[in-house]
Amino acid sequence: MYTIRHMPDGNSSERLLELARARGSVTRLEAMEAGIHTYTLSRMVRSGALERVGRGRYRLPDAPLTEHHGLALVAAAAPKAVICLISALSFHQIGTQLPHEVWIAIEGRTRRPSIPYPRLRIARFSGQAFTEGIETHQIEGETVRVYNPAKTIADVFKYRNKIGLDVALEALREGWRARRFTMDEIHRYARICRVEQVMRPYLELLVA
Repeated sequence: MYTIRHMPDGNSSERLLELARARGSVTRLEAMEAGIHTYTLSRMVRSGALERVGRGRYRLPDAPLTEHHGLALVAAAAPKAVICLISALSFHQIGTQLPHEVWIAIEGRTRRPSIPYPRLRIARFSGQAFTEGIETHQIEGETVRVYNPAKTIADVFKYRNKIGLDVALEALREGWRARRFTMDEIHRYARICRVEQVMRPYLELLVA
């Protein structure tokens, strides 16, 4: 009886390292699409040449982490989720809140993503409240979906009882001062999020 052994492939290893360097990280699927056997990937993880940073995602051990590394990990594990609320404010550099978890929106009854890191806070949106106002950003090779500033601020007013009205007002004032949205945009998302009546007096003060 013969045993088939996988022989180390130096060329495959080099190609895999180049992919990881070029993209910041590499997925198992990307490696396979590049013609690299999964054995090569597993062997390089065991040897310490690569490290696993999420489900099916790998990076060079000495690769610098970006400021938004946690968002990239979430996008890899839950590509349809959208970064929202406090995490979106932080991403857009609006306000002073520093989230200890990643806030994500998922649609309706979608199953909650299960990832070991980072910790998640889940908001369930539906209809236009989920689909409207989404931007996409490339972070560490991942396409990260984030609500734009105006939609984020409307969402924070919607969740003011959980997050705090003071946080919502700070975000509204700072976003307006920095010209991160127009009045038409904020009114549109206030209607979509059904907080137009709540926000109206504060919006009137901005333009008074």
